[in-house]
Formats: sequence, structure tokens, C-alpha cells
Amino acid sequence: MIVDKQRQEAQPAFVLHTYPYRETSLVVEAFTLNSGRVPLLAKGAKRPKSALRGLLRAFQPLQLSWGGKSELRVLYKAEWQGGLPPLQGTSLICGFYLNELLMRLLHRNDPHEQLFVYYQDTLAALSTHEDYMPILRGFELRLLQELGYALTLDHDVTGKPINSPSDYCYEIGRGPVKLEENDCSQGLRLSGTTLLDMGRGDYSSAATRVQSKILMRYVLNHYLGDQPLHTRQLLKDLQQL
Repeated sequence: MIVDKQRQEAQPAFVLHTYPYRETSLVVEAFTLNSGRVPLLAKGAKRPKSALRGLLRAFQPLQLSWGGKSELRVLYKAEWQGGLPPLQGTSLICGFYLNELLMRLLHRNDPHEQLFVYYQDTLAALSTHEDYMPILRGFELRLLQELGYALTLDHDVTGKPINSPSDYCYEIGRGPVKLEENDCSQGLRLSGTTLLDMGRGDYSSAATRVQSKILMRYVLNHYLGDQPLHTRQLLKDLQQL
């Protein structure tokens, strides 16, 4: 008897993206608790009588079972777990924004258990809160932290604590550099107050909301490369991200 060592049973997961495979099947990009982002082949999922039809939707907690030896594993079973309200309107676009970030920045088969839990909590927050901006900033910061690119928000490059009234030049790979002059050609200029507010998760200040959005876009663009995010453009068109 040959044992499939790659088989996974009833693993918590979310669907990030699906696309057609041949006439009746789908390839599912899933974000899973113990295996990270994995590609799965859902054979016959497009057939009307398939047990998988209607289950493989984004933002719904699932338990997935799969196996196989190739990079594209075969999805055997999917079970809906429920418990999350559906995303609607702008919150739905925000959810797709999170999924696109995960698709672009997570390597396949690289587990991020804590990020998975935070992602689920973020979806729940988007479904119940109208002010989604702090929720998105929090997820972006957590994602960068999980990838090893955590932002430095409480001290400058010399190790000195951030001073709220001071201005800083945030340099990717280094962190905040206190501005003694007006030159910030190697980074992004912002206030110490914004850095401290972001560290506390406090986005009540209008200035912090604006500067934090610019900072996160600046940092994420560095890691995303030249290809823009489609969902960010949608939100930008709504003048909300």
C-alpha cells in the first residue's frame, strides 16, 4: 500500500483566487493554516452536480482535504465552516485587496499560522466596521512583519525613540531617519506623530490617516514591483484607499 505523505485532511483554509482548468475543473489558490498558500486542482468543480460547486468562494472559512505528489495537488474534499458574515460593497473590495496582497507576496507552501488567524479576524472586522482604513493598515503592517519586512515605528536608525514633533525620512531597509534638514531624497517624509500613532494602531488623526496610507503604499510598492494591484486601483477610483 502506497501512503500519500503529502495528503492533508480537513485543514482550515480560505480561497484566495480560482481560475478555469480545462473544461470542467478549477485551479484553486488557497490560503491554509498549516501549509500556507497552496495551489489545488478541483477536478470537475464546474460540473452542475459537483460536490465542490458553490463551495470554493472567497472569504468563507473552509476545511480542505488534498493530496498528490506534484506541485498542483488534487483537492478531494471541501467543507464549509460558516461563522463569517458576507462582505458587501466597499468591504468586499477590501477583501479582494487582502487576497491580492497575499497572492502577490506569499510564497507557496510557506506556512504563516499567525497571519492566517489575523486574516480571518480581519475579514470579520471588515464585515462589521464601516471605517475600514485602520483595518487595512493593520493587516498591511502584520503582513510585512510576517514576511520579515516589519516597519520600525518606535525608534529611528540610531536607536533613539521617535520624537512626536519631529519630522523623519522613512527609508526602506533602514527605517526612520530624523530630518535635520529638508532633504529626503532617499525615502518618504512624514511626522513622528504618524509613526507613533501607527505603532499604537491609532488612526483618529486626519494627518496620520493620510500619511500612513502614503507610507504603506510606498513600502508595499517596493516589494510588489512594477505591476500595480488591481484592487487598489478600484479603491482609489472610489477615493477611499
